[in-house]
Amino acid sequence: MCVYDFFLNNFDPLTVIFYLIVGFTAGIIKGIVGFAMPMILLSGMTLIMPADAALAALILPTLFSNIQQANAQGISSALSSIRQFKMFLIIGAFFLLLGALLTPFIPSKLFLGVMGCLIVSFSLLQILGPKFQINRSNRVATVCFAAISGFIGGISGVWGPPTVAYLTALNTEKNEQIRIQGVIYGLGAVLLLLGHMLSGIFSWETAPLSAALIIPTLFGVWVGTSVRGCFDQKTFGTTTLLVLLIAGGNLIRRAWLG
Repeated sequence: MCVYDFFLNNFDPLTVIFYLIVGFTAGIIKGIVGFAMPMILLSGMTLIMPADAALAALILPTLFSNIQQANAQGISSALSSIRQFKMFLIIGAFFLLLGALLTPFIPSKLFLGVMGCLIVSFSLLQILGPKFQINRSNRVATVCFAAISGFIGGISGVWGPPTVAYLTALNTEKNEQIRIQGVIYGLGAVLLLLGHMLSGIFSWETAPLSAALIIPTLFGVWVGTSVRGCFDQKTFGTTTLLVLLIAGGNLIRRAWLG
């Protein structure tokens, strides 16, 4: 069944418009700061659909938008980012698959709540207090952030906040951070797709909505990228931390309210 037939047979026009607006909005935010698309898609779509269906729906637009983001500065730059962050990618990939396979069997609310509190605390400290920084040679920090990012991504589809916290603590330059996020999230999205094909969450029944969200999210990313071009490094950093603060608050909301 094609995407449009799926819409016509399963959703009324207002519901379809709502999903497309949520996708477009998520794309804009991602285009500006490089992350938060899964968070916004989940937050919006779970208002009127089950969480597992929303998780399935975000997989394809997340995958395609991150491929676009990773290649924005050329394939050679993307490959350079892969080499530079290979340890983070390998460890994160393992824990993402582990989290995805365990999703049907583990309660995620406690984990999401703890992670939300950590992200909110980190963001507030970065905004209001002395900057927390990590040396790129610190392997312990890399392993910890990668494991947390991968596992929370596997069980919830949202691995942006801990990843961005790590890149922000490294004081990563704006364009480099956007590219690296695209590489990390793109590879993570491939694994998320595979993991939830195995878990049964992503299937022929849930794939059409996910495919339908690709175009509005990519268009939103294009709009957001144009807006980001007007930001200097300081404005970009502040905007990133504010979105990160909201992301952490959203994880706490999901932990308390479901």
